[in-house]
Amino acid sequence: MAANTGSLAGKTLFITGASRGIGKAIALKAAKDGANIVIAAKTAEPHPKLPGTIYTAAKEIEDAGGKAYPCVVDIRYEDQVRKAVDEAVQKFGGIDILVNNASAISLTGTAETPMKRYDLMMGINGRGTYLCSQACLPYLKKGSNPHILNLSPPLNMKAKWFQNHVAYTMAKYGMSMCVLGMSEEFRPYKIGVNALWPRTTIFTAAMEMLAGGKGIKNQCRTVDIISDAAYIMLSKESSTYTGNFAIDDEVLKSAGITDLEQYSCVPGSTLMLDFFLDEDPNAVHLPGSQGSGEGVSKTLDMMKALLNEELVKSVDGVFVFDLKGSEPGTWYLDLKNGSGNLGDGGAPSGDAGCTMIMNSEDFVRMFKGDLKPTNAFMSGKLKIKGDMGLAMRLEKLMGKMRPKL
Repeated sequence: MAANTGSLAGKTLFITGASRGIGKAIALKAAKDGANIVIAAKTAEPHPKLPGTIYTAAKEIEDAGGKAYPCVVDIRYEDQVRKAVDEAVQKFGGIDILVNNASAISLTGTAETPMKRYDLMMGINGRGTYLCSQACLPYLKKGSNPHILNLSPPLNMKAKWFQNHVAYTMAKYGMSMCVLGMSEEFRPYKIGVNALWPRTTIFTAAMEMLAGGKGIKNQCRTVDIISDAAYIMLSKESSTYTGNFAIDDEVLKSAGITDLEQYSCVPGSTLMLDFFLDEDPNAVHLPGSQGSGEGVSKTLDMMKALLNEELVKSVDGVFVFDLKGSEPGTWYLDLKNGSGNLGDGGAPSGDAGCTMIMNSEDFVRMFKGDLKPTNAFMSGKLKIKGDMGLAMRLEKLMGKMRPKL
């Protein structure tokens, strides 16, 4: 863990979406220094599926050693944001740091994204970040070592990061473009403007709900890796540290923290890469079987030979593979009933918990170990309908197959 140095003692942080998850984790880290935290979030009453409110977060912050000021704020509305900023200044005397953490997500294609959802993502991610930055700017100019930190990705203009969720990518990149422009615009005021993004998925209650429940935690790191990285960044000299699109593990390594396993929810597990980051260029890939014309059938035969009751109990799900490319077709894999079964077409029982859509070449590569399912999904090579956690459990079968293929 990154040790607290006291660098944020007495500083006032205005953090959007700080009632839970990553926003709250950053707040608690700063609170250990004795910082003042403005919790700008919508949740005043308990959410039916997500834990925490601005008031429960405020108590945790004060218990950690900080001072908290909870504000009910929907950052889509200018009057609410400016009111919260004014109240924060009256309460604490100014604002030194703005953390634009609040975000909305919908991983849907163009036809499947209602305009109401589009407007929500644009309103919170891009417009909300711009509005909060604008409202806090007069006070940041007067702040002590002032920073703006956006929880947003590096700008990566590859079609694969747009093709499956155009609206979400546009909205998230709007936050990153604020970093690109404001870092130069605010340089004369010595305000550092930077972005922070995780290398892997981060486990939060929202992530668990988005991914369909069980299994996803094994693929994630904890919120602590983000809060530690944010703390390091916000402790840097704002006049010189600006315009960076930082990745959490790189920030930690630069500070001498090399034990990243401490941040894994389940030590030793395979982690899921987050969106917008290319695969590690140093990763080693095994020879593929593209163009063999026999890759899919060979893979399916191998899968069928491995079916047994123990495997069924460990996975407990029915899959459908909808393959395109040189060897198109649809197959089902029953790892829920009896000793398992595999055959042509959709699941006979109609209870497929997970449908995986991808090119036949990538299907073969995935089961050979050339392509991780998590990376395939995040890069757009694999589309998943149904329980994402169930899809992750399929890796157990792949691990058994790889020595034989």
